[in-house]
Amino acid sequence: MSEFWIYFQIGLKHVLDINAYDHVLFLIALAVPFSFNDWKRVILLVTLFTIGHTMALMLSVFGIVTIKVDVVEFLIPITILLTALFNLFTAGKSSKKESINLVFFITLFFGIIHGLGFSNYFKSILGGTASSKVLPLSEFALGIEAAQIVVVFVVLVLSYIVQTIFRFSKRDWTLVMSAFVIGIVVPMIIESEIWNK
Repeated sequence: MSEFWIYFQIGLKHVLDINAYDHVLFLIALAVPFSFNDWKRVILLVTLFTIGHTMALMLSVFGIVTIKVDVVEFLIPITILLTALFNLFTAGKSSKKESINLVFFITLFFGIIHGLGFSNYFKSILGGTASSKVLPLSEFALGIEAAQIVVVFVVLVLSYIVQTIFRFSKRDWTLVMSAFVIGIVVPMIIESEIWNK
């Protein structure tokens, strides 16, 4: 049980680490267009992201996929930027249900990219054979899922407060928060190591 908590906490800290806020930024961009009424859809999106993240770690642990760190570190803020831009262009439009399958697929794909960004560190903390890493990987994934649900819940609570107490429209809230995310992530892209090659 203590080993479960070790990897579960690593998963929690991976998402909630204040110095690695890219994960939280992505979750904000992902959740901000939704309200509590959409909680099933939001949880499904979060779970798909976790599945993608875990698939990437699994592929990396078994040596099936390797990718340069600087490429992944560049792609992660790009996924956040694209999610926030999608919100800007779809805010307030009622045809969101038509594009939900595309959003599900893209969220899964973005989860893979984010997982690859953590794969080298994850491999370094695990010893033993690749097959012995499957259980710790599952425990780590549960930690990630729990932390992501916490972040999304906080975003939904903030959305509720802003829209009911401060009378922001859902569209305006989505635009403001997406612009906020873009404002943080664009400098991350500009300062990426990939430009120094």
